[in-house]
Amino acid sequence: MEKAEIEWRDGVPVARAFEDPYYSLQNGVAETRHVFLSGNALPDRFRPGFQIAELGFGTGLNALVTAQVATIPVNYKAYEAFPLSRDDLARALALFPELDATPLLDQWPAELLTLGSLDVTLTFADARTALPAWAGQADAWYLDGFSPARNPELWGETLMADVARHTAPGGTFATYTAAGHVRRALSAAGFEVMRVPGFGRKRHMSKGILR
Repeated sequence: MEKAEIEWRDGVPVARAFEDPYYSLQNGVAETRHVFLSGNALPDRFRPGFQIAELGFGTGLNALVTAQVATIPVNYKAYEAFPLSRDDLARALALFPELDATPLLDQWPAELLTLGSLDVTLTFADARTALPAWAGQADAWYLDGFSPARNPELWGETLMADVARHTAPGGTFATYTAAGHVRRALSAAGFEVMRVPGFGRKRHMSKGILR
């Protein structure tokens, strides 16, 4: 398992390989709520057995914010090729005192985690090779890799097609990016793609539903 190499800029973790921060410099928690929860109409859609899948677990911020609103058991599958060390994870999450990061830190880096009502399965591998082997289907996708301009491998047509193949009928996705090639790849994969207002300084983001 290859650990992430990061540096700290004004207290925010930045991935050296991609020169990109792990979360919004403005408010990471608010960004998660706007992009991934609201973008997928969550938690209103939660039901027993609901499945979330994520590309790019990162600091676990999205999982922790989701766990806050999950009042029934929800499954959460995430792919992360370069996991943070526990010390870096703790430092990154310390910026969000409104979140209880202790359960995540106490179990890190186990592949099976429990965060309240959220049952998390982590796959520490490149999603391009690992996702095709997954037998499940997601009701909602969090597409949260680093910027498509800096990490194009996680936004390519083949991977977006695999995302669609692992989406339940009527399933959705949400992502902070509105890059044209990403939207076209998701549309070609079978999603009805919408460009909607983004968070903070980002004018637009994308969300969609499987046709």
